[in-house]
Amino acid sequence: MRIFASQLGQHLSALPPVILVLGDDILIREECRDTLRQALFQGYGVEERLSLVQGSPFDWQGLLQEAQSLSLFAQCRLIELELPNLKPGSDGSAALVELAERLQGQKETFLLLHGPKAGREQTNTKWFKALDKVGLHIQALTPEGRHYLRWLQERARRHQAQLTPDALEHFASLFEGNLLAADQALAQLGLLSDGGRIELPLLTRLLEDQSRYSVFQLTDALLAGALPRGMKMLSQLQLEGTAPTLVSWALNREWQQLGRLAAARQQGQPLPQAMKQEKIWEKRQGLYRDAMQRLDDAQIRNALAALGALERAIKQAGADEQSQWLALADLCARFDGRYRPLMEALS
Repeated sequence: MRIFASQLGQHLSALPPVILVLGDDILIREECRDTLRQALFQGYGVEERLSLVQGSPFDWQGLLQEAQSLSLFAQCRLIELELPNLKPGSDGSAALVELAERLQGQKETFLLLHGPKAGREQTNTKWFKALDKVGLHIQALTPEGRHYLRWLQERARRHQAQLTPDALEHFASLFEGNLLAADQALAQLGLLSDGGRIELPLLTRLLEDQSRYSVFQLTDALLAGALPRGMKMLSQLQLEGTAPTLVSWALNREWQQLGRLAAARQQGQPLPQAMKQEKIWEKRQGLYRDAMQRLDDAQIRNALAALGALERAIKQAGADEQSQWLALADLCARFDGRYRPLMEALS
């Protein structure tokens, strides 16, 4: 059975022996795992947890033996297996199919498999179908639209941050696509406001007080074409010790959005219609309109290619931090329609 993370509470009383928590939203995924652990230990008699991560190589036969053997210290066990890329290989595929057959109908061992979102390449495999048939598949996806706003409202109540409707709308536009940062910011707002009502001017001041500049101010300046101001912000963020990955995430969000608008432009779709389709907040549409007037499709494609190269370097630890900041400065400069690559500008 396949469900969304928001529906998990309805299924905690009848959990199967195989549970899959898959999705690209780290916060949602980890909270689902925490909820499942608590339910299994408190309501299903689980007394022992074994945590494994698929590496290269990985002992799949050892996993099968663990699932079959009885523990000396617990009558019921939980085995957690992380598949970082959902590619178990031929040996792993055979082992997971066998594991699904062994676990079906028994109550001594639970398998919690977790990893990124499963695409068609994975859902069509024999191993995935075998696990999905006997288990519960929880999709840990980032909520969008009204579901995102509902998630923010629930988190605000949890952290005792009372945002007015316009403050909540502004907050939502700042943190869309990054639930972890949104949750952390709401926790801070709850503490700083001391249970008081947070209106838009107060929200803006409280958020800005956390640092001299934020990545959101940076991207707004770049979209507006204020490159000198944006480069000053980038330099300050570096001095304040901001993680390059956070700045990369913010730039990635904006360049991906511009890429989708450029694709719509190529298909002859009017920009206002494309922005509405992309659910861009009305207060931010002017920023994207300015950027699309300055940048042509080729410039946006080149920026996305440069962004992809930076992200690969960060993930592979192939670039030192200074090189990452230089690459981020280059990505910022690309928001200016007059951008020229550094070597070309020096020639």
